[in-house]
Amino acid sequence: MKDNELALFENYKIRRHFDEKDASWYFSVVDVVGALTDSVNPRDYWFKMKLRVKSEDGLELSTICRQLKMEAPDGKMRLTDASNVQGLLRIIQSIPSPKAEPFKQWLAKVGYERMQDMADPARSLDRAREYWQQHGRSEKWIQQRMMGQETRNKLTDYWRDHEIAGEEEYAILTNIIHQEWTGVSVKKHKEIKGLKTQNLRDHMSEAELIFTALAELSTRQIAQSVEASGMDENKQAGKTGGRIAKRARLELEQKTGRNVVTGENFLPPAPRKKMLSDDSGQEGSE
Repeated sequence: MKDNELALFENYKIRRHFDEKDASWYFSVVDVVGALTDSVNPRDYWFKMKLRVKSEDGLELSTICRQLKMEAPDGKMRLTDASNVQGLLRIIQSIPSPKAEPFKQWLAKVGYERMQDMADPARSLDRAREYWQQHGRSEKWIQQRMMGQETRNKLTDYWRDHEIAGEEEYAILTNIIHQEWTGVSVKKHKEIKGLKTQNLRDHMSEAELIFTALAELSTRQIAQSVEASGMDENKQAGKTGGRIAKRARLELEQKTGRNVVTGENFLPPAPRKKMLSDDSGQEGSE
């Protein structure tokens, strides 16, 4: 399980971050407010709620929150109020909602799953496999997705140990690699595929996953060979690794006459949207 990932409560997406030091999940308060109130503007609801609670109880709800950078709908990492389970339980007390009790049970389940994952990491992999199976992915695609994730994890482990700090710097380096091999930024590629908050890699074709893994494997091995450390050196390794995958992509496209990077995805069918099929022979990008 990733330290930063979306969780689903009913049909609402809740951004969250796992703090290894605290061994606690921190959830986006705005997302929780939206899920409990069905508000069209949960950010404004949260702002007014803080004022109301302060005037009624004298409590500053902001004091039980942390400002964490989470991915916003526009794809950028932005600071947002986040709170752990204990803080959320206090916040929920001030939200009149019939969903309060089901949400408390959901919070308890999320925390329990994380403890299980820490004791047995294979559990999170099993849940990921089950999720992809439920969404119609083939076993071949699932195997490639999991192999690609392992390659990704090894790269981020290297970055973490060589003066790359935090999700923002990871995102910068990831975008450099992606831009080099695909010719488009991660944000642009998500727009091409019609994605918003969805994970881009979950909507790649088998070929896209393979080229992404090649770019990230090449980047790590190049970085290791020159002992790259810090942003500048790892940026250069990322560009070189991405170009290796780009050359392979261009050669394949020349031989097949088909683009690897496309706007196809695994989203539910919509007008003028083509559904990506594992067996269609059509390819997409990261």
